Amino acid sequence: MPSITSARILILATHGYERSELRVPLDQLSAKGAKVKIASLEKAPIKSWDEDNWGDTVDVDLTLDEVKLDDFDALVIPGGQINPDLLRKEDKAVELVKTFLNSGKPVAAVCHGPWLLVEAGGLKGRKATSYSSIKTDLINAGADWRDEAVVTDQAIITSRNPGDLDAFVAKIVEEVEEGRHDRRAA
Repeated sequence: MPSITSARILILATHGYERSELRVPLDQLSAKGAKVKIASLEKAPIKSWDEDNWGDTVDVDLTLDEVKLDDFDALVIPGGQINPDLLRKEDKAVELVKTFLNSGKPVAAVCHGPWLLVEAGGLKGRKATSYSSIKTDLINAGADWRDEAVVTDQAIITSRNPGDLDAFVAKIVEEVEEGRHDRRAA
């Protein structure tokens, strides 16, 4: 079981990520000592969505082709409506999520981020939450949807919105320190 101080966390995002849903996990996990990297479709800065307009950018460390599962202890998927909608159309992004799900390593998705978990087949028969507007999508994918700040099912962590980020990050830390989880493949 890795301590959060030595954990390696991957954030998967592209243009249109909800600013706080990437920045808060990035900042809080880094402050706890975790080594956090950002992967995207190309190695160029990606632009956030901040409330009702484009926001700042964040640098990308790795392309999807460069990501190696063994280099990371957990995967975090920020929401925003645009970011996960773009990523779920990309086979490489969906395969990366599926690889993490099948590994038993913690996978965390907030807001609209669970769309990628749906696309990867990772929520069937699992408890989960999301932004309320995609509740039906999760239910139709077989999830047992809950209206709770954070829902965890065998180290698959889901959360509703930016107001839940402190609890979301705390749960990521807890699950990373528990280590791999036995779970059925996605």
